[in-house]
Amino acid sequence: MIPNRLPRLRRAARLLALAPLLLAAGCQGRPRAETDESAPKLTASGHVAVVDLTRGAPESTAEGGLFPLPAPQTFVGLVRTLQSLSSDRDATAVFVTLGEARLGFAQSAEIGRLLAAVRDAGKSVVCHTHQIDNSSSWLLQHGCSEIWLSPAGDASTVGIAAQLSYLKGTFDRLGIEADMLAMGRYKSGAEPLTREGPSEPSAENLTATLRSIRDAWLDAVGKARQGRGATDAERQELLDALEDGPWTPTAARERKIADRVVFPDEALGAAKAAGRVDTEKVVFGRGAENGKAVGLAEIIRVLSGADRRSGGRPRIAVVPAVGSITMTSEGLLSEGITARATVRTLARLREDPAVKAVVVRMDSPGGSPLASDLIWREIMRLRKEKPVIASVGGMAASGGYYIVAAANEIVAERSSIVGSIGVFGGKLVLEQALSNVGIQSVVFPASPAPGAAARAAYLSPLVPWDDATRDKVRAQMESIYELFLARVAEGRGMDVEKVRASAEGAIFTATTGKERGLVDELGGLARALERARELGKVDADAPVVVEGPADNLLEVLLLGEGAEASEVEEALARFRERQAARLAGIPQWEQLRPFAAAIAPLLTGEPVVAALPYAIDVR
Repeated sequence: MIPNRLPRLRRAARLLALAPLLLAAGCQGRPRAETDESAPKLTASGHVAVVDLTRGAPESTAEGGLFPLPAPQTFVGLVRTLQSLSSDRDATAVFVTLGEARLGFAQSAEIGRLLAAVRDAGKSVVCHTHQIDNSSSWLLQHGCSEIWLSPAGDASTVGIAAQLSYLKGTFDRLGIEADMLAMGRYKSGAEPLTREGPSEPSAENLTATLRSIRDAWLDAVGKARQGRGATDAERQELLDALEDGPWTPTAARERKIADRVVFPDEALGAAKAAGRVDTEKVVFGRGAENGKAVGLAEIIRVLSGADRRSGGRPRIAVVPAVGSITMTSEGLLSEGITARATVRTLARLREDPAVKAVVVRMDSPGGSPLASDLIWREIMRLRKEKPVIASVGGMAASGGYYIVAAANEIVAERSSIVGSIGVFGGKLVLEQALSNVGIQSVVFPASPAPGAAARAAYLSPLVPWDDATRDKVRAQMESIYELFLARVAEGRGMDVEKVRASAEGAIFTATTGKERGLVDELGGLARALERARELGKVDADAPVVVEGPADNLLEVLLLGEGAEASEVEEALARFRERQAARLAGIPQWEQLRPFAAAIAPLLTGEPVVAALPYAIDVR
């Protein structure tokens, strides 16, 4: 079971209208459910278990906004819920609704497997969605008995591709110089700023990774289709259609991308008919029970950490590590994995005797090398006391891989991205651009020594580096790169030179990463939890607790633990205003935020970052 650590908090947050939710979703399908016209005889008891993915399956409790989500409403909760449905005698059928939600490939693959296990247990799994995209088709084809698509929906299965923009031409016209350095021939983070197109190594590596993801996607869908008795010709017809969209609902049905074109209520009715019941129960998502409401005083007490438990029943702790890696959570772009909060959480788990194993659920493009190194160190300390399993979601790239390399074992989905072992950094120089409009900048160093001005202003965007300063920055990068290699080698128990062969900034899918020793096992969060139970020697029914590594609300609002309710309310109002102003007019911010945040350390005084060189959002 998943203990609901903040149920009362969440209900109270809703009553106060203080916690907007940021979510996304997905679903799957295949075999056929009975329709109402078959007039099945209803059973005396039981219900249809409703899995509502219309608002997604957040990896972290922190994705609930200012107040944490209840643990059962995270991806960990979803995994545990789906695992329980196979043996739940009261759940005679399952209805999965996706709406317009979008899930990444890693989540879709795991949800599909878990739904397939429910279906194989003899229960009909009816799935309905308003749209089908590349990743949701993986889930639907693998896990569902039947796929239902809305009459005005669409099937945007168009294949996988990447599109990068290169800004050098624009910078040249504006007089902006990108003074950038990188360690590793594949570490191409600076290329969009310094080139008019990709280098050959960069294009080669990205193309190989995309093709590996494509192979995993089509292979999984093809096997799922073949497992239901499809001929080789029918299987190939579906695979071709998945890369030849977009399709209308009717065309999608004709090509077996969907089975029926109906409304959600009709799909739910079919699930009830298949389960021979006339009632439903929401087991995940909107409408699922999450506890009772409490007052603001209780919220303050909980958020200040006063009710964190220690001791008690043996359990497994899951630490979500999602987003960019920074030192602290100061500022909009610093949301995600912060060294201060994460190290504190890991240290607490190390000292808690009831926590028998820890799963670090990673989905990050990287960020600050300093923050990554501090978290790596704390995981190395933790694993001396109890097993640590890393579960990779969408990616563990650069700084993200730096961190998971410290775990005892790394489990990742076939489509997960790992590696990007390398660093890059630099600055944009505006000297010529300002000069073009009559603005001149002069540095006045306090020291009379030669080169003092260049050294003192080396982070300034108003002057370029001289050769001596550039050489020192390069030496700094080389030092961090070599430390990165050494940390991975120590954590993985590998020779440094073997790590170097998979470094230089190259990215890989987990399938290739396993061949190179970067991943131990292919699988999802469910498998990582299973390994944690095995290594931690705990029972299969041991509780799984979702930890909250982010800074608590009082710290974000710069308030002390004794803050009055009125002070909290005023601070929350100011915070919401700042957030709304910063996000206004930024298209697709939720998809781009982790990648923008990963390079934010360059704007806050760190000259080097360990981050994925471009934004990858595979769907």
